[in-house]
Amino acid sequence: HMRTLRVNKPLPFSYPDGGMNSSTLLVKLGTPAGGGIGGDADVVAFNTLCTHMGGPLAGAFRPDDQALGPCPLHQTTFDLTRHGMVISGHGTESLPQILLELDGDEIYAVGMIGLIYGRYDNLES
Repeated sequence: HMRTLRVNKPLPFSYPDGGMNSSTLLVKLGTPAGGGIGGDADVVAFNTLCTHMGGPLAGAFRPDDQALGPCPLHQTTFDLTRHGMVISGHGTESLPQILLELDGDEIYAVGMIGLIYGRYDNLES
């Protein structure tokens, strides 16, 4: 629910399924963001595996920079206001961004931009 989100308090969830590497976070940034939804266009969601070597980024949200990282493997950091693009580090691809839609107060994940690390297809059978 949109009304339960608090600025800079990420909520973890799994998307697109409960399978390998589906760790994701939803966050209200408090500033407009690429792909953001809501009245302020500031609610976004991203997969939380580094695109370089799959390092875990869950718990690495930095509210002061509106960034995710640095990755514990090679220090890649991603800008959540700019579609998860790389700020610094060894990564060369943006984080996979979850496409969100709003229906009243309900938030729905409806797709993804980018490929989840370690998968050849975002949808596992």
